[in-house]
Amino acid sequence: MNVVIAGGGSVGRFIAEQLVGGGHQVVIVESEARVVSQYEGTIEGVTWLKGDGCDFATLKAAGLERADVVASVTGDDEDNLVISLLAKQEFAVPRVVARVNNPKNEWMFNETWGIDVSVSTPHLITGLVQEAVSVGSFVRLLSFEGGKAKLSEVTLAADSPAAGKEIAEIGLPRDSTVVAVLRDEKLVVPRGDTILRVGDEVLVLATGDSEDAVRAILIA
Repeated sequence: MNVVIAGGGSVGRFIAEQLVGGGHQVVIVESEARVVSQYEGTIEGVTWLKGDGCDFATLKAAGLERADVVASVTGDDEDNLVISLLAKQEFAVPRVVARVNNPKNEWMFNETWGIDVSVSTPHLITGLVQEAVSVGSFVRLLSFEGGKAKLSEVTLAADSPAAGKEIAEIGLPRDSTVVAVLRDEKLVVPRGDTILRVGDEVLVLATGDSEDAVRAILIA
């Protein structure tokens, strides 16, 4: 897989190292010469390109025409939006992932700007904290496709309508699915005949339209 990462900071370098370790081809685009000179060559297999990620010519030089994924993870939300839009509209990159630095800007990080998946670290941490302490609460973890699909988690309380029932019989909407069940610190791969138990951490992927129905099925 060919990946272009816009932003050579700590986040971009970490992502690049992980991807190269998985056998992927990675190019990092970084505008600051100091960063490029300091870190170029420190991650084996990563190609560095000094240039402005908001510039069409720079992105073309980085090989966006061949990219399978673009990750825009600079520390500037405006840059991340512009890079994402160029990646999707000018180069038709199949998957564009963007970092949200200021949570107040998250509403802009959607398909209008060419973004398939946005990651807001403050919101993600908030969700994980809620997930750790909340039983019987519907906690949203991640959004995909500009918010059209959402990954949420529910720890089943004793009064959950779904407790003691098979997944196939709880009546989830067609555009939602249980993707994982965590039970006693072990992962249970869900099937139709998997019986949900009190205390199970149930991860559900659902569209925005079906989220309320899923909530009603899992929470009393």
